[in-house]
Amino acid sequence: MKPYAFVSAIALAALLSSCGGGSAGKEIKIGGIGPVTGEAATYGVSTKQGMELAFEEWNAKGGVLGKQVKLVFADDKGDPAEGATVYTKLIQQDKVVAIVGTVMSKVTLAGAPIAQAAKIPMITPTSTNEKVTQTGDFIYRACYIDSFEGNVGAKFAFDDLKAKSAGIIFDVGNDYSKGLAENFKNTFEGFGGKIAANEGHPSGATDFKAQLTKIVQAKPDVLYVPDYYNDVALIAKQARELGYKGPMVGGDGWDSPELVKIGGAAVENGFFTNHYSAADSRPVVQDFVKKFTAKNGAAPDALATLAYDAVYIMLDAIKRAGKTDGAAIRDALAATDLGVVSGQVKFDANRNPVKSAVIIEIKGGAQVYKTTVNP
Repeated sequence: MKPYAFVSAIALAALLSSCGGGSAGKEIKIGGIGPVTGEAATYGVSTKQGMELAFEEWNAKGGVLGKQVKLVFADDKGDPAEGATVYTKLIQQDKVVAIVGTVMSKVTLAGAPIAQAAKIPMITPTSTNEKVTQTGDFIYRACYIDSFEGNVGAKFAFDDLKAKSAGIIFDVGNDYSKGLAENFKNTFEGFGGKIAANEGHPSGATDFKAQLTKIVQAKPDVLYVPDYYNDVALIAKQARELGYKGPMVGGDGWDSPELVKIGGAAVENGFFTNHYSAADSRPVVQDFVKKFTAKNGAAPDALATLAYDAVYIMLDAIKRAGKTDGAAIRDALAATDLGVVSGQVKFDANRNPVKSAVIIEIKGGAQVYKTTVNP
C-alpha cells in the first residue's frame, strides 16, 4: 500500500486549516515520534531518551526565540497506520510547529506525506529509505540513506572480510530491509562478487529455516542480514544451527542491546554499519556519552544519538529562522551547517546529510568499534 493511502482528502483539508498554533504563549511545541511499544520498542525508548536530553539542554540555556520548547511525544507502535494517526494528532490537535520522527522507514513513509501536506517541517532521526525525503521539501533526515549503507556493507564484506560470495536474507515487507538488500547486492556484484543465494522472508516470521537452508547449501563466504535486531537474532541462531559458521553483516537495525540478549553466541562474528560509535574519541561524542549515561544509566546507542542530533538540527533551524513559520523553518533547515555528535551536518539537494559511517563488530557479547568509512 502506498503511504499516501493513509491520508484522506478530508484529513488533509483539516490539517491544512489547523497549522501554526504550536508557538502560542510561553512555549513552542515540537512533536516527537517513535515506537516505544511493538516490534522495535527499544528503538523508540532510545529515541525518546535522546530527544528528552536535547530538550532539557536547550531549555536550560533559555529555549528558542525566548520561549521554552516542549516535546510532545507519541508512540507509533512500529505500525504505519498508527504512525499516520499520531502524525495527524500532533499536527491537528497538539498543533506542533515541527516534528522530529519517526524511526522506522515504513512508518515514516506513512507520516511524511501528512507533514508535507500540512507544511510542517520534519526530520527523521533514523529512517534510511531513500523515498522518505522524496516526499517533499519539508522532509529532512539526520541519518545517511540505504544506498550508502548498503554500499558500505558490501565494500566491507568484499574488501575487509575478503568475501567473494554472499548470501542475502531480507524482509520482503519492510522497505528498509529491501532497500539495504538491493544496494548490497548491486554493489557487491559491482566489485566482482557473486550472490550465491538471495532469499526473502515474510514480515513477522520466526522460522527462517526454509530460506536459510537454501543459503547455507550455496556455501556463501558471508551472510548479509539487513533486518531489525529481533529478526537478526533469530536468523543468526537458526543459521548457526544449520551449520553456517561464517561472518554475518547487516545494517543499523542491529543496534540494540536485545540483539546479544536474544542471539547470544550466534551473533558473534557479526558486523553492522552504523551512524556513530561510543568509542569515538572526539570530545563532543565523549561529552554526550557521559551526560546520556548519567541520565539514563546506560550508554547511548545510535538511535538515541541521532534523535538527540535531530532535535539540535531542528531547534537550530528554528532559532535561525527567527520564527515558527513552517516555510521559514524549512528554508533554515536547507541552510544547515552544524556540528553534532554524529558529525558535521549539511544537506544535499534531496535533504539528505552527507556523513560518514562506522562498522561495529559483535565480539565477546559487546559492540566493538571496527572502522570508519567516509562517503
